[in-house]
Amino acid sequence: MLISVKGRNVEPTEALQEYVSKKVHKLEKYFHEIKEAVVTMSVQRGMHIVEIQLEGDGILLRGEERQGTDMYGSIDQVVEKLETRVKKFKHRRFGKSVEEGPKEKEDMKSQMMSEAYGSEQEPTAEEEAEDRPTIVRVKRFTMKPMAPEEAAQQMELLHHDFYLFTDAESNNVCVVYKRDDGHYGLIEQA
Repeated sequence: MLISVKGRNVEPTEALQEYVSKKVHKLEKYFHEIKEAVVTMSVQRGMHIVEIQLEGDGILLRGEERQGTDMYGSIDQVVEKLETRVKKFKHRRFGKSVEEGPKEKEDMKSQMMSEAYGSEQEPTAEEEAEDRPTIVRVKRFTMKPMAPEEAAQQMELLHHDFYLFTDAESNNVCVVYKRDDGHYGLIEQA
């Protein structure tokens, strides 16, 4: 696994880099393969901020933690958050605990087959409804081509945190969003 440690407004020491590496490697037991983990550390207004983004088994996982105490505490908290999320995700997806570590492909295949044919106890409708996100509203609108800056202005006018639009230059569907630090981000279609 490739682990990149970056710093914004702070230079990550070798001790911090080793600590991050040790903590992120704890997450390997939940994946067959983690391609890359990007860790960004920063200090803003006395807050120690750690953001971890990792890609493994076809999923993208991101977590962020802000603490006023120290960088080590932020690292511990964000890894704990990611661990909780990946356990919950894997449990929903495969219906079993992932405490034992990643399953071999054949084990997963046989597990999914047995779940499909009902050899294990099926969850009740109530349990299944609790686990799934519920869509409570659908909006439809026409998207006129525009520049990302215009989309950001439109987003501000609507008081939204994100705005979906068609890029006038590339004709791709894009999303502009407001980041926690007050700046804007752009997600482009690949």
